[in-house]
Amino acid sequence: MTVPMLDLVRQYESIKGEMDRAVLAVVESGQYILGPHVKEFEDAAAAYCGCKHAIGVASGTDALLLSLKALEIGPGDAVIVPSFTFFATAGVVHNVGATPVFCDINPKTFNLDTDHLRSLLAHPTELRSNSTLAAKPRAVIPVHLYGQMADMDEILGIADEYGLAVVEDAAQAIGATYATSRGATMKAGTIGDVGCFSFYPTKNLGAYGDGGMVTTNDDTLAEEVRMLRAHGAKPKYYHHRVGVNSRLDAIQAAILGVKLQHLDDWSSARCGVADRYDDALSNVDGLVLPVRADGRAHIFHQYTVRIADGRRDAVREALSKDGIGTMIYYPVPLHLQACFAHLGYHEGQLPASERASREVLSLPIFPELSDDEQQEVIDSIKAAL
Repeated sequence: MTVPMLDLVRQYESIKGEMDRAVLAVVESGQYILGPHVKEFEDAAAAYCGCKHAIGVASGTDALLLSLKALEIGPGDAVIVPSFTFFATAGVVHNVGATPVFCDINPKTFNLDTDHLRSLLAHPTELRSNSTLAAKPRAVIPVHLYGQMADMDEILGIADEYGLAVVEDAAQAIGATYATSRGATMKAGTIGDVGCFSFYPTKNLGAYGDGGMVTTNDDTLAEEVRMLRAHGAKPKYYHHRVGVNSRLDAIQAAILGVKLQHLDDWSSARCGVADRYDDALSNVDGLVLPVRADGRAHIFHQYTVRIADGRRDAVREALSKDGIGTMIYYPVPLHLQACFAHLGYHEGQLPASERASREVLSLPIFPELSDDEQQEVIDSIKAAL
């Protein structure tokens, strides 16, 4: 049996009627850029996340970029980001003219290591690259990797102490929750100054093309992002800042509006797949399963295991021969990427991130994955190990 890493066609077939009607309604309306369909989705998304503002943009990358621009972060500034994440988190820092400062991860959760974050701020000459020392820390971007939120209480406390803005990279975590020290349960993207989401088709809430969203409870930041996504104009043709063209189009908004109504059911199904993996693989030697941190609801954008002792690639090859799809997110930590060589980082500087890049393997997980397919994955990985 061939088991795909992900099958988006099955999801479409399950809601085909709703989806076709929504897309046709946009086509018949003649309103394709912003307009009522985008506003309707933005309102629904803000209500779902539990925040005042949700602003649709062209991609998750642009959500991060526009958030930094709205916070007026640029040349001479530093932004602290985890090294073990998708490239966009650091790429946008470079593209606003600021300097990325790389932080290690907690090896259990894959989220930003708060002890290392504090050390970077308290002892920059010891733990940062020589070429980043001149930049002033202005923000931190915790990434809610694989669908589990970072330690936001600790991050907010550190950010407050050092005067940093907090930009949540929630691209993989829409619907994930965090129980704060104040007793409130809050969703990803609503705890920091701004939250950033991706609607890339493979995300838990995915469009049929690119799309993204910025969330915030700050009226001023929301207005800045809205202006910046349309070339910095307000009203049209009157430009207060140099922005970009980054608007969520109406067809994608309509698609996302339909899918949003099913998101919690799909997240529940993903968690069911994760539970079955946990039960079946908990005693397999050489395999480390995902950790679910206390007080956080993991929504399993990915089910990512660790395979140590240099065996990860061999196990992946064995699964591939059995027709099992897998992915490595991510094979090279950001501080060792060639484009950041000028920052002067070296191998061994962020050991948890480097080890994760050598050990992680993501297994098939999507709501429509059948029990039989999942059993094939389980049997194959047991045999390989």
